[in-house]
Amino acid sequence: MICAAFLRCPKYPLDHPLSSLIMSSLRFIAKHPTISMVEPCTTLRELKQIHAQLFINGLLNNPHLAGQFIASIALNNPSNLYYSNQVLDHSQKPTLFTFNSMIRAHSKSSTPHRSFHFYSRILHSIDNLAPDNYTFTFLVRTSAQLLAPQIGSSVYCALVKYGFEHDPHVQTGLIYMYAEFGDLVACHRVFSSICEPDLVCQTAMVSACAKMGDVGFARKLFDKMSQKDPIACNAMISGYAQCGQSREALTLFNLMQREGVKMGSRLHRKKQLPMTLTLGTALIDMYSKCGNMNKAMEAFWRMKEKNVYTWSSAIGGLAMNGAGEKCVELFSLMKQDGVQPNEVTFVSVLRGCSVVGLIEEGRKHFVSMSEVYGIEPQLEHYGLMVDLYGRAGRLDEALNFINRMPVRPHVGAWGALLNACKIYKNMEMGELASRKIVEIEAKNHGAYVLLSNIYADTKDWDRVSNVRQTMNVKGVRKQPGCSVIEVGGEVHEFFVGDISHPRYVEIQVMLGEIAKRLKLLGYVANTNPVLFDIEEEEKEDALCMHSEKIAIAFGLISLGPDVPIRIVKNLRVCWDCHDATKMISKAFNREIIVRDRNRFHHFRDEECSCKGYW
Repeated sequence: MICAAFLRCPKYPLDHPLSSLIMSSLRFIAKHPTISMVEPCTTLRELKQIHAQLFINGLLNNPHLAGQFIASIALNNPSNLYYSNQVLDHSQKPTLFTFNSMIRAHSKSSTPHRSFHFYSRILHSIDNLAPDNYTFTFLVRTSAQLLAPQIGSSVYCALVKYGFEHDPHVQTGLIYMYAEFGDLVACHRVFSSICEPDLVCQTAMVSACAKMGDVGFARKLFDKMSQKDPIACNAMISGYAQCGQSREALTLFNLMQREGVKMGSRLHRKKQLPMTLTLGTALIDMYSKCGNMNKAMEAFWRMKEKNVYTWSSAIGGLAMNGAGEKCVELFSLMKQDGVQPNEVTFVSVLRGCSVVGLIEEGRKHFVSMSEVYGIEPQLEHYGLMVDLYGRAGRLDEALNFINRMPVRPHVGAWGALLNACKIYKNMEMGELASRKIVEIEAKNHGAYVLLSNIYADTKDWDRVSNVRQTMNVKGVRKQPGCSVIEVGGEVHEFFVGDISHPRYVEIQVMLGEIAKRLKLLGYVANTNPVLFDIEEEEKEDALCMHSEKIAIAFGLISLGPDVPIRIVKNLRVCWDCHDATKMISKAFNREIIVRDRNRFHHFRDEECSCKGYW
């Protein structure tokens, strides 16, 4: 690896003006028809044929054309990065554009440290080249990719020496880098030094603060933004969720549905605004998180250029919306396109396998992470594998997988096992999983609630009571169920048993109508989730007042017959509400979309997109 010392002692002073080109100029592909033939899907054999034509016609003797050919190879397909290195080694008088392109390509590859090799070549070039703002923008990204604070500090010293500390692209990159390092103070220091931060810089700061728990500052900045793009919205929602502020996350999500989708649709339709890589990827992510996969995939297929983040967003959206088979199919197309998957891609693929029970497929992809792509599985990947085995009822394999993990099992892994134990009524293993969760997080209310559910399924009311008493003694409180629905531009929030809404009387009448129609269809309430030893009729009344049922009733009296009812819930939907919602969709001939803590459920004609496997 090239040492960061190269950065601390630059050889040449800055003696050229800042480039006036915008950031996207580095994506410029030469207009020469032969070079323009290099595309992301170009095979190595085709690449060599193009190379041969350029060589025979003497075009590679032009340093600028040679540089653009090298850049098009490196930036179009990471699999051909080594070939671009070979072409560069035989190039005479490489330009700064060429070296910058190689730095950029390597910063996004599996070998980011190689970026510093090309920085060194800039400093020691025979043409007295000097790094520019693009050079340092990509080196900052490289440091973030390496998660190397010491190297990041060296990069910062070098860019200050060359006078680029006030360049907007560099400053935005620094905020991103320090966020990756977990250094919130440094993020604030860089941001406060910017007189007029643009939208990209503001979005980077919102993402940084939300990611590191400073949601207060993130929201203040978010509210001040003249334009709010999907990336900033998603960052805020994730930040709220990570900090346990589910109500704020749900409210903002509905705001994004109301305003963001309209904004995105307008941007999507505008002819004067091209479907760029960044815009397209953001649209896919936004539509997916609003439960509209048709729009998401429409945006995906319209994109001429797709990178790993684009593919991962689409794959993740399909998984989130229950389309596991399509998720795996799209992953295969991604590999055929020569796009290298990353850690996030495999999170989406494994989740897709889990939601539809593709055990062998999921196991194959998990193994390929390290053996084929050299990606070390993280805790989230292990948790998804436990979930994959657990959902399929293979609890022993799930437990064995946990016991073989090379790192200490986290709450996510034990939580997946505990949820599976609830589904398959395995009390002994459920008690083990619950104990392990509490050892890690003493006040994890989910561990206690799921264990109570397991006991309630077997009508062991004494143990249910013991769990509740333990929660009281330890000060653990169950998070109340909350469902949110947006009607007429206003967000309405309902809690379990909620009677505070101004239209409660109408809601109550509609709940009665729902109960009457469901009974005609043969619906029988699943009273097992009710954690009290009370009469069945009382249990049915308790289930009727779950927050999502109240929200659905409100949607039925408030929305037109052709408008889908969209609901967001902060907890996992219970079995009874899930079955009831399927029948409501048929009884009232309505499309109902529910996003719970884990995934989307699309209900139509007494069917759910999850096929009962959730």
